[in-house]
Amino acid sequence: MEKASPFLSIIIPTYNRPAQLAVCLKAITKLSYPADHFEVIIVDDGSETSPDRVVASFRHLLDITLIRQIHAGVAIGRNTGATKAKGEFLVFTDDDCQPAPNWLQELAVYFLESPNCIIGGRTINILPDNIYATASQLLISFLFSYFNTNPAQAGFLNGSNLSVPKELFLKLGGFDKRFFLVGAEEREFCDRWGDYGYRMIYTHEALVYHSHRLTFRSFIRQHFKYGRGAFHFHTARTKRGHLKIKVEPKTFYLNLLRYPFIQKYHLRAPLLSILLVISQISNAIGFFWERFTYNKNEVK
Repeated sequence: MEKASPFLSIIIPTYNRPAQLAVCLKAITKLSYPADHFEVIIVDDGSETSPDRVVASFRHLLDITLIRQIHAGVAIGRNTGATKAKGEFLVFTDDDCQPAPNWLQELAVYFLESPNCIIGGRTINILPDNIYATASQLLISFLFSYFNTNPAQAGFLNGSNLSVPKELFLKLGGFDKRFFLVGAEEREFCDRWGDYGYRMIYTHEALVYHSHRLTFRSFIRQHFKYGRGAFHFHTARTKRGHLKIKVEPKTFYLNLLRYPFIQKYHLRAPLLSILLVISQISNAIGFFWERFTYNKNEVK
């Protein structure tokens, strides 16, 4: 039994979302994985609303640690948690996610079979009535289907459901701290991971449910931020000797527009398709805005 249950460290960065964190931790108490074979590390990223009470209310149910840092972003928060982790493997999720009961069980199976691989699971939106959250989930689902045609040689994984061997994570330097508040840190890390010759595996069986309510404004802001992160991703790739920008073919964007219809969203499909277009425009604007800002600062 000991061999079949490696010790895992769940790392959750949080910022001003104590209610969502409480829901996340409640789901973790229901995991089927042996309770003495995992720990939970909460990294408070300088919240104005402290998560102390929330964390304290779960101390009798979980092996849980709260770490505080000044507001520095998700990438540094995850790195901070990793340095304090006791587990052989690190399991990253977000404070607005709710893992399925068999989540760690499924990840452990893959770690025992492939201990030097990143394992990424599936993330599902649980706010189907929120059209903007649905559109964002559709984009993620499309990227999974596009880049992970061979799950054993995955090309795209999501930071809200990502697991990695601790030793190799630290050896590679963790997430790039230059991705402060712009996102895409997991994309850059996975790309760097592949450069070192390590493999990534995608499994739809390791599941977390995502509850991120969006408005039109926050939807735009989210994808603008992704565009900013994309600029730093491509900048980091260039410094590692890759081509400056990898542009997907036209079929990528055509298939993206068709995706809501293929997924049978029926009457909502046209609106979802329009939102996917808007997401890509926002992404592009964020990319070029960040490039302009970056070049301006470089000149200075």
